[in-house]
This record gives sequence, C-alpha cells and structure tokens, in this order.
Amino acid sequence: MPEHDLRGRRALVTGGASGIGLACVHEFAGRGATVIVADFNADAAHEVADAVGGEAWVVDLSDTAAQEELALDVDILVNNAGIQTVAPIHEFDPDRWRFMHRLMVESPFLLIRAALPGMYERGWGRIVNVSSAHGLRASAYKSAYVAAKHALEGLSKVTALEGGPHGVTSNCINPAYVRTPLVEKQIADQAALHGIAESEVVERIMLTETVVKRLVEADEVASLVGWLVSDRAGMVTGASFTMDGGWTAR
Repeated sequence: MPEHDLRGRRALVTGGASGIGLACVHEFAGRGATVIVADFNADAAHEVADAVGGEAWVVDLSDTAAQEELALDVDILVNNAGIQTVAPIHEFDPDRWRFMHRLMVESPFLLIRAALPGMYERGWGRIVNVSSAHGLRASAYKSAYVAAKHALEGLSKVTALEGGPHGVTSNCINPAYVRTPLVEKQIADQAALHGIAESEVVERIMLTETVVKRLVEADEVASLVGWLVSDRAGMVTGASFTMDGGWTAR
C-alpha cells in the first residue's frame, strides 16, 4: 500500500490492544491514520495508543446498553473484539452465551449504527468485521462462537447493501486459528476437554482441516484488512475473505 494513503482518516479498532486488533492498529497508523484503540484493558489500550500517536477508548463492549446512543466520527471501523468458550451445548452456561453474543454481535451492530451517519455524510467509509472460518463452518463445543460469527456474517452483508450507495463498504475476514492470546487460551481449554497434552492440540485439532499446517499470523490478517480499507477496494463489499490454509475449500 502507498505510504500515508490513510492520512486524514480516523480508524476505530475494537480489541485493539492485542492480537489481530493490535496488528491492525499498527497497519493503519503506519499509513497515516489516527487510530482509536478500543479495549477493556486500560493499561494496554493507553500503551498502544501512546505508541502510535492515537487515542485510547477504554470500554466494556459487552455493556451494549451504554452504546445505544453512541455517535462515532470515524472513517474506518474494525469490529475485532471477541472471546471463546469451549463447552458442549448441554453444559453451556446461558449467561456466558448471552455475554458472547452481546460482545460479538450486538456491539458490532451498535458500533456500525453509530458510525454510519458520519460515513454517509462524507460519502466514504470502510467497515471490516473480523469473523472466522467458524463464520462459514462449525466445530463441536463452540456453539456460542459459531453462532455469533454466523450472525456477524449476515450483519456485514446487510451493511454492505445499505452502505453501498453512500460509498461505504462492509466485508468480513475469515481466518483460521491465528497466533493470538485468544488462541493460546483455547489450546489449554481444548487440551482439558479432549484429555490430551497441549502440545498435541494444534496439530491434532486446530490444524486438522487445513492444508497449510501452521497458525495464521496476526500481521497477515492485518495486511488483508489494510487492503480492504484502501481506496483500491472500493468495489469490494458484502464479501467474506478466507485466510484459513484451505480449511473451507473442503
């Protein structure tokens, strides 16, 4: 991408203090954007924002009631914040299910809702929803996560249809397992659930369906996000881009 092609743009990245979100923050800041780092971890959010000359927004995105009257003055929105819980359906805590859906479906809806008026007024906007291969496929013991990511896919497509006439694009990115703190926690959870050593989880469970036998790196995801928010991607909307080592080709 051209250097500083995002100069003058404001970008909001949720879950921006670690993992994929952190990689996106650096991608945008390196190209001249002012980045708002939204994260519940106050220290991490401020540290990242200070490092890139951006702004920190310390927020609990699962508190969706607080977002209903929100107005966002941003050109780029990356809905990235997410969590995982591994449990069979008959043992899944209903409160945990609702919490995950507030964070991963309701909050993206409310943030998009808050950002669209300004994007419409300027005639330009980019929304990227970090989905997952689990937005296109399913795995046992991940009912809340799989359902939430499938819902995010639908939200993204409706946003594309409504936003297109106003110069706003909306797309999903669907990576397989990315080397992030979220996945590191999953390794331990999966090991306990399946009764195997953590060292076996990546090869025997996480990479079973992929052809390329490695984890995705966060900066690889950020590079695709970076293209989607560029002017060169103005005709790309309503799409879901897999970065899954061939998982969904099966």
